[in-house]
Amino acid sequence: MEYRKATFADIEEIYHLVNDYATDGVMLARSRNTLYETLRDMIVAIDDEGKVVGVGGLHIIWDRLAEIRTMAVAPDMTRQGIGAEIVRRLIEEGDVFGVEKYFTLTYKPGFFQKLGFQTITKEELPHKVWKECIDCPKFPNCDEIAMVRV
Repeated sequence: MEYRKATFADIEEIYHLVNDYATDGVMLARSRNTLYETLRDMIVAIDDEGKVVGVGGLHIIWDRLAEIRTMAVAPDMTRQGIGAEIVRRLIEEGDVFGVEKYFTLTYKPGFFQKLGFQTITKEELPHKVWKECIDCPKFPNCDEIAMVRV
């Protein structure tokens, strides 16, 4: 398995990977526009055939605060440590910048709990976090679970 920063050539595969999960209601959809705008945030996992089988993003939000987002692993590749490795690499990248607190909004709290994240109330997150929520189709009735890792 190869792990690397995402490139323009990965966008279509990322788009389908993420939005297939969104169709099933287990993550939020991402437009191509959003994926292009956040390209530098993402790490991908590439299988031996050169296919994107995992993705995750690190989005800096505020002073020493970053979000782990756009986490998806191909359904036939789950439970092989790919997602955990992506998160580990994203945190390693954030640590270089001086990030002290990582959070995620997720429908899969068990996955993140195994990686040291703890469930919190959404109100515990700074207001700055919610600026992008206004564009979400679920706003203001967010049903994702907030989690943090310090």
